Amino acid sequence: MIHHRIAPTASYADLSRRNFLVNSAVAGSGLVLSLMLPFGQGKAVGAEDFTPNAFIRIGADGEIVLTMPYVEMGQGTYTSIPTLIAEELEVELKQIRLEHAPPNEKLYANPLLGVQATGNSNAIRGAWRPLREAGATARIMLIAAAAKRWGVDVASCRAEDGRVIHTASGRQLRYGELAAGAAQMPVPNDVVLKRPEEFKLIGTPAKRLDAAGKVNGSAVYGIDARPPGVKIATLAQSPVFGGRLKSVDDAAARAVKGVRQIVRLDDAVAIVADHMGAAKKGLEALKIEWDEGPHAGLSTQDIAHELEQATLKAGTVAQNNGDADKAMANAETKVEANYQLPFLAHATMEPMNCTAHFRGGECEIWVGTQAIARVQAMVAKAAGLPVEKVIIHNHLIGGGFGRRLEADGAVRAVEIAKQVDGPVKVVWTREEDIQHDMYRPYWVDRIAAGLDKDGKPVAWSNRFAGSSVIARWLPPAFKDGLDPDTTEGAIDLVYALPNFHVEYVRVEPPGIPTAFWRSVGPSHNVFVTESFIDELAAAARQDAVAYRRALLDHNLRAKAVLDLAAEKADWGAPLPKGRGRGIALQYAFGSYLAQVAEVEVARDGSVRVHRVVCAMDCGTVVNPDTVQAQIQSGVMFGVTAALYGEITLKKGRIEQANFDTYQMLRINEAPAIDVHVVRSTEPPGGMGEAGTSGIVPAIANAVFAATGKRLRKMPIDAETLKA
Repeated sequence: MIHHRIAPTASYADLSRRNFLVNSAVAGSGLVLSLMLPFGQGKAVGAEDFTPNAFIRIGADGEIVLTMPYVEMGQGTYTSIPTLIAEELEVELKQIRLEHAPPNEKLYANPLLGVQATGNSNAIRGAWRPLREAGATARIMLIAAAAKRWGVDVASCRAEDGRVIHTASGRQLRYGELAAGAAQMPVPNDVVLKRPEEFKLIGTPAKRLDAAGKVNGSAVYGIDARPPGVKIATLAQSPVFGGRLKSVDDAAARAVKGVRQIVRLDDAVAIVADHMGAAKKGLEALKIEWDEGPHAGLSTQDIAHELEQATLKAGTVAQNNGDADKAMANAETKVEANYQLPFLAHATMEPMNCTAHFRGGECEIWVGTQAIARVQAMVAKAAGLPVEKVIIHNHLIGGGFGRRLEADGAVRAVEIAKQVDGPVKVVWTREEDIQHDMYRPYWVDRIAAGLDKDGKPVAWSNRFAGSSVIARWLPPAFKDGLDPDTTEGAIDLVYALPNFHVEYVRVEPPGIPTAFWRSVGPSHNVFVTESFIDELAAAARQDAVAYRRALLDHNLRAKAVLDLAAEKADWGAPLPKGRGRGIALQYAFGSYLAQVAEVEVARDGSVRVHRVVCAMDCGTVVNPDTVQAQIQSGVMFGVTAALYGEITLKKGRIEQANFDTYQMLRINEAPAIDVHVVRSTEPPGGMGEAGTSGIVPAIANAVFAATGKRLRKMPIDAETLKA
């Protein structure tokens, strides 16, 4: 998703106590703390038009409610974020109830991103200080209220387990009993947060708060929304991006039992029915003729060729240290390579869906989205309504991976709902989902390095071409031909490279939309840089781990994870014929990660990943279970991409349609994954995407170790390895 350096409106240094906790007042009979991040001016709690950025509400019954500006899509956010509050507030995690934050870009934006979005492995990074400070401030005010009621010194009281206790007398009051009084206490200018050695919850395993609902079926995802009277719709969109609907014969579709309506749009047809079965049968019965438009002849080869040609021309300089050209000219050895990475689909298990009810002057939406304010704004535009007339209910997400940072599914639902009387749930079939996704960009890199007589790199030059998702998604963050997502993992490498030059050439492919995909820029750049570092080690006839280690004397955190991964993976130990180990090292999303993949290449060229060992330094760990789960999830996502992931075009159409042609990793193919976390007191880094970007080069390097064949294009081609 979006890198943490994107146009932040303010830094943590700008978050004064007085600005952060704007005010407190009685709200009913409870204490409400308004969390005021630096993206708008708040008003006193209790004022009729007050909307908090994020807030803790403690009622007279003791219930603690956290309004969440982040969304849960399987990554554990709804457990880790409340942990920050619970730690400083001195309550159990299970005492906190969550509510979705409404769309409000000014009040609910991630302080490190500047937008209201969940992605870039940034929820914990963005919440780490603000939500802990909110909890600590609430605790201080509750203690002050108890001390005032008892007529004792504040210092003689402490908070524990949702109560304030007077140490000397043993008197105690629960938070609910103190809420109204605490609301009258002055907001402290400064709060002292716990030291790491004082943590009770942070750093310890915690059961997921959302697990029970997902197991017993009570959890509500976007696809579960069922407002009264809802009809179900599914659709067929132009098979070529940019095409238009030419004609449709719907006589057979109207005869299908349960079909209620056929909705025609400029580039799509939707069947509205009583249930999904009828909608699908109706869709299959349609006879549609398309005007395929200007991209009807487009192929993947056309796009790849355009990108290859673009790398022959100068691009925008992303980073330049020293004089790479001069050092290259004087190098003992020169190593050159070209790399390519394909388009990739998201293929989330919950297909794209949105329920919409257009009522003329108002539109109501039920959806699972990573960017609720963005959806509200784009729906309002599509509906021709003021933003405040679009009501959005956000839900759990059954797989995001960046796909649900986009609003196209909600906009499409509103276009259909405008022609339907009553609410309509639009569900995309798997074929529509894959063939009308917004894809991870196609990339081409032209990279070279110069080595001295000892094989050490003295020059590094990389020019790569591809799409900039941020240029479309967040234009202000695309400056002077660059954006931080596109370049992350290609610049500011962990290695000491004295003469270093990287250029980026922006090329937007025709006829296929691009978007954020789990680990985005690093999913491309880490593959290239870590594969090429491996090539340099091979050219220098040196061990891949030792070669990297010699370039890390200035970066002890990177060296530590490299050494730990190598040790735990038994690096250097003999393997059976046909097997190999490969390593990759990265700093991305604020975390250091080393991964070792152990693979087997069969006689027919097929590749099996048997084992993956990961060593991670992600700073302070909030929930160790989440770290392990996120690494495992990211590895599976990346292994799938390495072995099978590829979206191709032929005559303007996406050739893949379902899981038979866009294959997922099967359960019997899943590798054993060992995760080892380095203890650290540094601020937290990101976790959700790091595992995906590192595993693909580790697999490619392992294939080289097993076969001597260097893979510079993904996914792995069994025929090439067989040859």
